[in-house]
Amino acid sequence: MNTESLFLYSFVFLFSLVVFLYLLRFFIRHSSKDKEVEYKSTSKVGFVVDTFHELVAKLKEKEKELEVLKKIAEQRAEDVESYNKNILQSVPSGVISFDNGLKIKSINIAAQKILLLRSEDVIDKSYNEFLIQPITNLIKESSFIERADVQYKISTGRTLRLGLTYSPLLDNAEKKIGSILVFTDLTELKALESQAELRKRLSNLGEMSAGIAHEIRNPLGVIAGYAKLLSRKLDPALLPTVDAITKEIEIMDRIILDFLSFAKPIEVVPTKINLYEMISSCFFHISTDKKNIDATIDIDKLLNISGDEVLLRQAFTNLIQNAAESMKNGGRLAFRYAQQDKYAEIEISDTGHGIPEGIKDKIFLPFYTTKEKGTGLGLAIVHKIIISHGGTISVESAETGTTFRLKLPIT
Repeated sequence: MNTESLFLYSFVFLFSLVVFLYLLRFFIRHSSKDKEVEYKSTSKVGFVVDTFHELVAKLKEKEKELEVLKKIAEQRAEDVESYNKNILQSVPSGVISFDNGLKIKSINIAAQKILLLRSEDVIDKSYNEFLIQPITNLIKESSFIERADVQYKISTGRTLRLGLTYSPLLDNAEKKIGSILVFTDLTELKALESQAELRKRLSNLGEMSAGIAHEIRNPLGVIAGYAKLLSRKLDPALLPTVDAITKEIEIMDRIILDFLSFAKPIEVVPTKINLYEMISSCFFHISTDKKNIDATIDIDKLLNISGDEVLLRQAFTNLIQNAAESMKNGGRLAFRYAQQDKYAEIEISDTGHGIPEGIKDKIFLPFYTTKEKGTGLGLAIVHKIIISHGGTISVESAETGTTFRLKLPIT
């Protein structure tokens, strides 16, 4: 029984008792002619009234005690609720709860940060107003998902890898009052796993490439020597044929040099590098041949990173060259920077034709290329350089352009 009900019952009881005693006193006074009897009755009534007052005083004391207990219970309930909210807001995983009509009832800080949402915008709104596929399909079609790994594109266009669970939300009576979505951003973890696997594969391919390059280079040297001898003794009419052979030998020799460069272990000699100056210099050398490309370098001019300047210049030059080649009719090249803990996240975005979805996962593999001329080692070498610096590299692409995202340690 709660405090309000107890107080009501006590009041009714006391009121009834007072009325009864009043009527009893009135009856005794007017029905008895004997003064002595009247006196004794009056005394009895006084005793009852005193007892009544004492009872009322005790009831008031109990009422105060109940009020104190009620406040303590309410404070404890508020403390427990606040503690649970603090736990919910502190966990690194995103948590979103829905009612039975799939309206969003709560969203913690991690979910807002991962999905770039604001609680004031989404609370009491339908799930499909702010969430998109494939999460909306999972919520609509499933009542319980123990574990799922999905790709999810946020408002900036970046694609995340999310590991999620979706389950009913029950009250103390095991009655369903909604549902709850819990998810974790696995993007960095999946990228690291992919980078580690790719690094292992590239290391094996590099060793194999070195052996093949040496085996091919020796016969090429012999062929080049005979070609020079032939050029001295042949009929002048056949010299163009010999020159063509010599030119192809030079091309093959350059390819072998690329193979050896890829296979050679990278030794990083770290120095302090001004990121803005290095990127500006790399773009300047490329832009001399590409006059119709505009560049925006949104990077702090005082920002320094730690790395081997020769190797990083090679990596950025390759990336800028690829971006320029994807914009044959001109376009925009944008460089952006954001600091994440002890890393500098550098974005290189172009407005070129993009990379088809089917080959996006293969671009860092050696010898893979879609160009008519090229060895397919450019991005493989870029990947190797960035990994050797303790960083990561990833790519996102659409028909409107491509973005390479690099993470490098900051001094």
